[in-house]
Amino acid sequence: MAQNDEIRYLTPQGTDQKKKKYCRFKKSGIKYIDYKDPEFLKKFLNEQGKILPRRITGTSLKFQRKVAQAVKKARHLALLPYVTDMMK
Repeated sequence: MAQNDEIRYLTPQGTDQKKKKYCRFKKSGIKYIDYKDPEFLKKFLNEQGKILPRRITGTSLKFQRKVAQAVKKARHLALLPYVTDMMK
């Protein structure tokens, strides 16, 4: 038997530390999300025009609801498309 008391891991310890997500609205102090600004709202949409979930954007629940409502209003007024191919 080996007398080696060394512990070996398959992956190095501490290499998989992810960057903490934050709500950009809370950090910037934004209170109102303007539905008339499609360039800002495009940050919360993927290439097909779907709204990105909170777990990806890091937005808090309160502001994710406001973003969703703003995107839906902008779609209704034809400022944003409902469905598209390669929006960005």
